[in-house]
Amino acid sequence: MELSTLVGQEPEEVLESLGSSAEGLDPEEAARRLARFGPNRLEARARPPALSRLLATLTHFFALLLWAAAALAWIGHRFDPEAGLDTLAVAIVAVVLVNGVFAFAQEYRAERMLAALARLLPARARVLRGGRLEEVPIETLVPGDVILLEAGDLIPADARLVVANALRVDLATLTGEARPRPRSAAPAPFLSPLEAPNLVLAGTTVVAGEGRAVVFATGHQTEFGRIVALVQAEPEPRSLFLAEIARASRWIAAVACTLGAVFLLAGLSVGLSASAAAVFALGVIVANVPEGLLPTVTLALAMAAQRLARRGVLVRHLPAIETLGAASVIVTDKTGTLTTGAMVVRVVQPADAAEPVPVAALDPREPVIRRLLEVAASCHGLVPGPRGLVGDPMERALVEAAGAHGIAPLPVLSTIPFDADRKRMGTIHDRAGERLLFCKGAPETVLARCTRIAAADGPAPLGADARARLLASAASCAERGYRLLALAYRPLAPEETPEDENELVFTGFVGFEDPPRPGAAEAVATARRAGIRVIVATGDHPLTALALARRIGLVRSQRPRVITGDRLARLSNAELQLALDAEEILFARLAADQKLRLVKALQARGETVAVTGDGVNDAPALKRAEIGVAMGRSGSDVAREAADIVLIDDDFAAIVAAIAEGRAVFANVRRFLTYILASNVPELVPFLLFALLGVPLPLTVVQILAVDLGTDLLPALALGAEPPAPDTMERPPRAKTAALLDRGLFVRAYLWLGILETLGSLSAYAVVLWLGGWRWDTPLSPVDPLRLEATSATLTGIVLAQMANLFVCRHERIASFAPELPRNPLILPALLSEAGLLLAILFTSPGRALFGTAPPAPAAWLVGAAGAVLLFCAEEARKALSRRREGAARLRTRDR
Repeated sequence: MELSTLVGQEPEEVLESLGSSAEGLDPEEAARRLARFGPNRLEARARPPALSRLLATLTHFFALLLWAAAALAWIGHRFDPEAGLDTLAVAIVAVVLVNGVFAFAQEYRAERMLAALARLLPARARVLRGGRLEEVPIETLVPGDVILLEAGDLIPADARLVVANALRVDLATLTGEARPRPRSAAPAPFLSPLEAPNLVLAGTTVVAGEGRAVVFATGHQTEFGRIVALVQAEPEPRSLFLAEIARASRWIAAVACTLGAVFLLAGLSVGLSASAAAVFALGVIVANVPEGLLPTVTLALAMAAQRLARRGVLVRHLPAIETLGAASVIVTDKTGTLTTGAMVVRVVQPADAAEPVPVAALDPREPVIRRLLEVAASCHGLVPGPRGLVGDPMERALVEAAGAHGIAPLPVLSTIPFDADRKRMGTIHDRAGERLLFCKGAPETVLARCTRIAAADGPAPLGADARARLLASAASCAERGYRLLALAYRPLAPEETPEDENELVFTGFVGFEDPPRPGAAEAVATARRAGIRVIVATGDHPLTALALARRIGLVRSQRPRVITGDRLARLSNAELQLALDAEEILFARLAADQKLRLVKALQARGETVAVTGDGVNDAPALKRAEIGVAMGRSGSDVAREAADIVLIDDDFAAIVAAIAEGRAVFANVRRFLTYILASNVPELVPFLLFALLGVPLPLTVVQILAVDLGTDLLPALALGAEPPAPDTMERPPRAKTAALLDRGLFVRAYLWLGILETLGSLSAYAVVLWLGGWRWDTPLSPVDPLRLEATSATLTGIVLAQMANLFVCRHERIASFAPELPRNPLILPALLSEAGLLLAILFTSPGRALFGTAPPAPAAWLVGAAGAVLLFCAEEARKALSRRREGAARLRTRDR
């Protein structure tokens, strides 16, 4: 049956057309339909088995590179068992395994937390079967079932109302609109499933009233299911960070293999045996593979995830942290994301006031204000629940506002229910023997029923001028983004029980808003400073969205670009691209597919898009974006499943902290690479001197491994755990094309820091040879004491230089000991471990035996230390020059 026909029929016709009745389906018929239509659930897209996901963490490109390095080390061990390459192979395998298991465990833990959140959802529904009321699992609902609804119920399937009593439904999960919509059982013209006043849709919530509805769609046939299908149809976006790690890995692999081949030929050319030359080349290859990159990346992401967890941010996929750091645009929902998602009374305009006043400024001792607060406290359809009153959030806000001024509700004798046509409700009360009719509703409908206006000395006639003034005031409040209700009353005769509200006394307007979350304005300001564009895309009213955007500083101009869903539907892709050029733009009344279209349009402009949201309507966009951020407390299960990051406490401000952490991860990996690659130069140059000039080899393969997998490991990991620097959010986001291993890093690591380390380490080597009386072309055997001491001096020079390098690599521009640099508690332990390992290698019998060392002379220590000081001072001078140039550039920009 066409949905438009269903909406336009009388309730009896609807039941007949669905083969049901007011008593519901027979149990036998329900069973037959369950077999025919299937269970009322949304089948999740099959995920790979846990074992497959674990294997994926062990077989990505860089992991494969490390597996290859381990295999080469093992092959080298077969040629030269004394070189210690078997230990290297075991160490590399351990690195890959530990890293893979850790990454898998992090994602598995996040999935378990999401599953726990999903279990909080209700799983049963009240249904009539054969005239009997039963409570059944929602999976067993079928088309034709008659379900019973009341305040607080989650609607389990798409259904057509056949009975409705003051029913209001919260559609925020589907539309993003915070204000509940009234629903009735009367026939209506069909516009869309979301606009039809007699339809209730799966995933939405009853906030007031009660009713009965006949199910017409279940599972994937529901509007909820249609949105889930959109989500599942979107491909998994590729992580920019993982793509960049893979690109850097390929570059490193190419360099390592090229150098290995060159050194193999060089070894053969100087007379080495094939096996010796092969071991020589393998050592060079392994030395150029940064074995610590994988654990450093994982540690950087894991430390960031732990810091974010303390702020209530659950990271489902670790690489998502860095991707968020690259975000150039945040497309954010409004309700429950930028706002609290809870209506509060913000302003009140009593009948005798010229303009609205803040609710906190009301004086309940004034007669007009007291009567207004009595109506606010008493005229509602709320019902007691286990956690307080249950029902319409605006009614709860009224009761809370009145209670804050010491006004308690009056007992209710009877109710004139709210409905969509009248747009108002009435309640009858008794106050010390005086019967009163209280009324609240839309300003235009309540004012039309008022003949008098409250005043301090008693009600006065409500003239045309006063009525026009009140309507103008209401319109002004609406333009400022407030939702308004008008309140009125009338004294009743002792036995009078009216069926409608007439001849009322107007007492005032009440203005509601869904207030901004604490910290939202600050978060928007920080995002602006960081060069991140924030675009509101909501299902709510344009005026409401614009008022909020102004309040949190998202919109500052007088005439921003506001595009509604209807307008967006008429825009071509080219027109949308041009519209997005506007400096300030927001979108309102958007459907789920339109928010998805907006994300695609931004991606077509080369933007890295982060999408935040909490509703089912946000899920397709969350899935499509490079990074999806869902709300954990108010968010739907579908939204959380589609997202990469979940804000457990729904705190929008935490997104800015996550962006800072993401940027820090990228910077930390660059710090690590700078630190590791710098030491590659003094490790490689000795082989060049040996191969080209015939100098005794200044550094052995096993000593290279002592640096790469020993002394350098903990300092490199410490750099990977650096907290966000103070200027992290003062710079624009990196471009999508920005390389992790770019020319600037290459020059700084290889041609600057690496050269400085080489000067210091080889100078220490030369000093030992000179003091030992060595002459050119004099051969030194591998066990010659002078050779052992000389290579140890080279090793000492490298390690001392790396100690200085640890400090200068903490930031590319800020001085190493500047007070604004955040404290990294791992730096000192890493430094001590580096020094301790060096001393163990040089001064213990096992260390000397394993690494072929001897304690260097004091002169070698002095020269190595001087090299470290030279590196530190030269790099700090470069940083100072860089800061001076940046400051001059800022001044020139300001002068323009």
